[in-house]
Amino acid sequence: AEVTEKLEEAVMIWIKQIRQVLVESEQMRREADDIGPSAELEHWKTRMSSFNSLLDEIKSSRVKKIISILQAARSKTLKQWKELDGNITIAANEAKDNVRYLYTLDKFFGPLAKASPVTMMEHVPSLMNTVCMIYCTSPYYNTSERMTSLLLKITNQMINTCKAYLREG
Repeated sequence: AEVTEKLEEAVMIWIKQIRQVLVESEQMRREADDIGPSAELEHWKTRMSSFNSLLDEIKSSRVKKIISILQAARSKTLKQWKELDGNITIAANEAKDNVRYLYTLDKFFGPLAKASPVTMMEHVPSLMNTVCMIYCTSPYYNTSERMTSLLLKITNQMINTCKAYLREG
């Protein structure tokens, strides 16, 4: 009983820490007003890395042993643990999926940033078709919030490219 109590205390600390990670991951991002679309890809890559690390830790043999001991003891903390484990898995899958979809846009980021306004416009129809494909097929990225954020960043990049072109010319 004493061992079970100590293990439950450890699991409750983990639960609190994991909840904090999940809460922070859902908070609004504060970003510069002129940030481009490559920052969106970087954000999701960082998030994917964080959640994958967390999943690796949760799936480690040490954690599995503790959870199996608590299962044998019929601990009440396991209900919360299983819920959080599921939430972390969902967050990791979302980040992985979003990275995969945003990589399809990566080929446009260079031309969007380095081209003249005229050559940049040659890429816009394909870029918008790809954004539309992401919206139509992604199970996670197809919300107005995510699309608005992405389109804002694409627009920012186009404006920055035009400003740079005007400064040079």
